[in-house]
Amino acid sequence: MKALTRSASPRCVLFAMGTMVLMATSACASAPATANNPMPQAVAAPAATPPRVPLNTVESLRQLIDNHQLTEIRTTYNSTYGASLLFRPETLGYYVVLFHGKEFWRVMQTDSFDDAESLYRTFVAQTQTLGQVEIDTLRLDAGNKYAEHMISVNEAKLRSLQQDANNQQQQARQVAEAQEQSRQQAVTLSSDLHNTNAQLDAVKQQIRALEAVQANPALVLPTPAPPPASTTATPTTQPQQQPPATP
Repeated sequence: MKALTRSASPRCVLFAMGTMVLMATSACASAPATANNPMPQAVAAPAATPPRVPLNTVESLRQLIDNHQLTEIRTTYNSTYGASLLFRPETLGYYVVLFHGKEFWRVMQTDSFDDAESLYRTFVAQTQTLGQVEIDTLRLDAGNKYAEHMISVNEAKLRSLQQDANNQQQQARQVAEAQEQSRQQAVTLSSDLHNTNAQLDAVKQQIRALEAVQANPALVLPTPAPPPASTTATPTTQPQQQPPATP
């Protein structure tokens, strides 16, 4: 009896609980929904754990680079734009990267070397187009700076040449003044030399005359001076004139 009672008791409990649930369910279904007796809400299911978001290609590539799991096969630069072809030996996969500066712009992943080569050539062509603007800007900027530098250099050279020209003109004026003074002095000296030569010729003539006198062996006496004239005048008798004869 006790065993039967133990075995029958749980069944009775379960049966009673089921009856109560069915009665409550039928009552809820038959009762109209009112403001005081709203419709029962369905029990919300527990929230599921969100799935782990996989890393995108750029982040995956950065991790592979940081872990030194990639080998660089080719890289081309055009100004600040570049393209790289990377190989991952562990998976025999290829990564083709288009980057600007130090930032990855586009990353393509493939297991085919031919596809990787094609993508790489496409990215290289894009870097040529994108980098050409920067290259032209760089060249034009350098050209402008070089032109400004050359302007500064030539202006300094022009100032130096102008200073030299002013110095030369000043020196030329000084030389011209000195030449004029020398010319006037030469004219004066020429006149003085002419007079001096005339005096020299006169002195030489006197010297030659004296030398000639001294070289003459004949005794030359000086000419006596004439006697002085008498101071008493003798009257002069004039002949008397005869009267003319009478015929």
